Amino acid sequence: MNRRQSLLSERSSLTVQWPSGRGYLPRGICVKQSGGRRQPPGPGPGPLDCDPVSDNPTASDFYLRARPVERPFHIILVEPEIPPNTGNVARLCAATCCPLHLVGRLGFRIDEHAVRRAGLDYWHLVEVQQHESLSAAEARVAEFNPTRKPRTWLFSGHARKSYLDAEFALGDAFAFGKESVGLPRELLEERAADVIGIPMPGQVRSHNLANAVAIALYEALRQNRALTVE
Repeated sequence: MNRRQSLLSERSSLTVQWPSGRGYLPRGICVKQSGGRRQPPGPGPGPLDCDPVSDNPTASDFYLRARPVERPFHIILVEPEIPPNTGNVARLCAATCCPLHLVGRLGFRIDEHAVRRAGLDYWHLVEVQQHESLSAAEARVAEFNPTRKPRTWLFSGHARKSYLDAEFALGDAFAFGKESVGLPRELLEERAADVIGIPMPGQVRSHNLANAVAIALYEALRQNRALTVE
């Protein structure tokens, strides 16, 4: 057997070892926790011979945890259109103890059947509230802050001010518009002092909605020392 044949033989005998910790897996992908061997994909969209991986941590898992702060910020999505974006934002809210406010007409369903079908096993960890308008969402946010009037920061790709130059206070709200057009132009003009954005060196139109929320939220948490490791 020559060297090339030997290498091919060794490569064919390799098995893929999946990590023991749990993380995000796209729907339809599953891992058997025993044996460590990747299972061949089936013809359909879902798992065949293995149980889906749960997002619920077990006693043996270790995760880097910060000391929780109750409702440090509020995330407001105005008429979100793409289900995976809202799902990712919801997971972010669950991870940071932030309520998620959904405003207006949604481009998807969030009833129990739809959530179960999407496999969002973290949905029960998210404080989700729906409102007919942005003003109704802001009124609800204000109810959680009786000692001060929270500020609503309006995020836009057309902003003149960077989010890095803003001073966020605990209890503030971050509002993001729909993926296709963002927040209404009239609203941005009327409340120009509250409009901020995320600078982009590249030439794309905007960041992905879920990414933008994560960037802004973690900067606000950092500013307010809300990421102290336990």
